[in-house]
Amino acid sequence: MGYEWLADEPMFDPAVHLELTEPDLIITLADLGYTAVEIYGTATPIAASTPFRILSDEGARVMLDTARRLRAFCAPAGDRIERVVRNGCYRSAWLRDLCISPQVTRHLAAIYGVGVAPHPLSAHLGHLNYEPSRIEAAVDKWHHDTLPLDYVMMVTDPTRTPGGRFEYFTGTKAEAAALRDEGATPPPARVVAPDFPGPGWAIALHGNMVVHRGGPLVDLAERITMVNGYVSTDASIEDQSRNADLIGVDDPAVLYADWARFAAWRSREQLDRIIESVPFGLAPEDVAATLESAITDVQIAVDEMRAGPQQTEHYE
Repeated sequence: MGYEWLADEPMFDPAVHLELTEPDLIITLADLGYTAVEIYGTATPIAASTPFRILSDEGARVMLDTARRLRAFCAPAGDRIERVVRNGCYRSAWLRDLCISPQVTRHLAAIYGVGVAPHPLSAHLGHLNYEPSRIEAAVDKWHHDTLPLDYVMMVTDPTRTPGGRFEYFTGTKAEAAALRDEGATPPPARVVAPDFPGPGWAIALHGNMVVHRGGPLVDLAERITMVNGYVSTDASIEDQSRNADLIGVDDPAVLYADWARFAAWRSREQLDRIIESVPFGLAPEDVAATLESAITDVQIAVDEMRAGPQQTEHYE
């Protein structure tokens, strides 16, 4: 597939590279204006956290060095963001081990209040965003993510970066879409720009539900963030993924295999529940509907793979 490991990397060591702390505050989807009906079936009622630390000083140093070495593999992500690196976990063993770290996964699960696992689509692990080439361009447009849950980590020192603040909208996706349709974007009074004390700090995000962006720089400067994705371990809830948006963005040699495994896992989990618990005496239509529901993820994946590239969603 053309992937080669970076040479001379340190081995990821949780005792050396991690320094996990708790966020001071948790914001819920209800706080953003979502209704109980809209929240039901999503991965978690949590919307976002305030910043918390993931990496030690040494971990932050290695993360920055790794991101700089991976910059050579930058490419655009559709029409939304100019410079990203996807599938970095097939190039950096250190980044891979950070992204699938059991210690970090347990920490995020405690913040979200639900069981989570690193995202089965490898392109969602260790996604790196870099500064744009033009000062007038935002790092990333207002958008919601193509996956349910993630954290956004500062790789470069945010206290020394001229602008480029991470921002999120204190409203719903429907409100952001209405603003877009009026030719507007989220107003400053309804935008939060968390204060990250330094590199290696992150916020937990319900990425599929929270509208956010990387704001414009004041001066062109190095600005790197890392996004690591998660899914709920409960396959019976809504998937919340927009995998079709990844067609034409991610390496097809990797994307379709990962996507197939993800859809198959979710359907297998639901089929196993039927094997273990379907009772006698159900009406034929009820049994058929139960089976049909269990394979929904596989059928959606098949239809979207065959349909081909889709227009990526954003709010600008």
